[in-house]
Amino acid sequence: MPEVEPVLSAGPLLLIAAAAVGVLLFLIMKLKLHAFLALILVSLLTALATRIPLEDVVGTLTTGFGSTLAGVALLVGLGAMLGRLLEHSGGAQVLADSLIRRFGEKRAPLALGVAALLFGFPIFFDAGLVVFLPIVFTVALRLGGSLLTYGLPVAGAFAVMHAFVPPHPGPVAAAELIGADIGLVLVFGLLVGLPTWYLGGYLFGLWAGRRYDVAVPDILGGGATQDDTPDPSVEGTSPAIASGGGTRTETATRPAPPRFGTVVGLLLLPLVLIFLNTGLSTLATAGTLDEESFVVRAGQLLGATPVALLITVLVASVVLGLRRGESGAQVESIVNSALGPVCAIILITGAGGMFGGVLRASGIGTALADVLGDIGLPVIVAAFVVSVLLRVAQGSATVALTTAAGLMAPVVEATDGLSSSDLALIVIAIAGGATVLSHVNDSGFWLVSRFFRMDEKTTLKTWTVMETLLGTIGFLIALVLSLFL
Repeated sequence: MPEVEPVLSAGPLLLIAAAAVGVLLFLIMKLKLHAFLALILVSLLTALATRIPLEDVVGTLTTGFGSTLAGVALLVGLGAMLGRLLEHSGGAQVLADSLIRRFGEKRAPLALGVAALLFGFPIFFDAGLVVFLPIVFTVALRLGGSLLTYGLPVAGAFAVMHAFVPPHPGPVAAAELIGADIGLVLVFGLLVGLPTWYLGGYLFGLWAGRRYDVAVPDILGGGATQDDTPDPSVEGTSPAIASGGGTRTETATRPAPPRFGTVVGLLLLPLVLIFLNTGLSTLATAGTLDEESFVVRAGQLLGATPVALLITVLVASVVLGLRRGESGAQVESIVNSALGPVCAIILITGAGGMFGGVLRASGIGTALADVLGDIGLPVIVAAFVVSVLLRVAQGSATVALTTAAGLMAPVVEATDGLSSSDLALIVIAIAGGATVLSHVNDSGFWLVSRFFRMDEKTTLKTWTVMETLLGTIGFLIALVLSLFL
């Protein structure tokens, strides 16, 4: 990134930063300008307002954009491909059915939630929830009780994985901007996310199911009226699910679904490889292993997140595609269909990196770091607060994660004494802030409201409360860990 000496003092720089965020929210929320365009425009205006030399403006913008995409595009694209292969093969149904048999019907909500956690590693929130809805509805009808008893643990699992765990775009972009190690973010994402889901998703789901009796909607039985059909304009809704029958007909023509062990093995493969990299790196740093040895270097290569995901996608293409009778052209079509929906997400995260690059180059980050230092607010707490404000204001968890990380990256860079664990936990704190208080400006709010057939008041009392619990619990666990690590 071009080296630019800040022209303005701290006061004007902070006012420009506040104005930039305000303009960004106005463009996205009021004018409904696409977040990608809004971020580029605000980045350009911020660069001009902070008097970055005109000849350096474009270089600053493109460097921030490109450096972010270098880490984000590969992970998000490969993760989407893996999720699509698992979805197409019927892996979600296999996971849920097998876990319910193992856990027992009395623990069906726990089994469904665990299945969603596993399936949520490579697949995004909206897509994962839509894929799991037929399973949730079927189990709820068979076992009885409120839909929330089964639906909230599943929705909470996808929300936690989407916010806290790479290769989802939010934590990947935040890690790239903050400079955190992706492997450590993955480790801490799981370490924080699993108890967070159990407390804020599973246990709260059981409580909400007892308190609010929500009937299973007639979406899958073919009896839904036109008014009952979820609005396709709401991000993540699926006309195929809403129409009933279409998905079943397609499934009937497919080969037999994969076995439970196959699905779990494919989901664990990238985790094992990434943990191998993290473990070898830790041992090498501690002096237990020679950092220059072939074993360490080869393990670090295989466990690098892009390589681990590439290996997993190639294995999944064979196991879930070619070995099940799919032709090479069909497998290519399946993985290709995964890329379209994530292109906008990739571009938005890249534009968020552009915004962060401008904040660093202009000196805003250093000024913000000085102010936070004077206040005495720890960086991890400030990261959570900034992320909460952005989440509440504009709704999107991914945009909140990316923008908050862009704002905090210069602060982190200007703060001495932060370890690699601290950086990873700051990313988790930002993820927690980007999860809380999902309300009417969040597509996830409307996705749950429409599919569960809940009015806005009930959705606020259930889904919004659960999201707030998940974000707050996740942040508190990250804060406690930061005090001891």
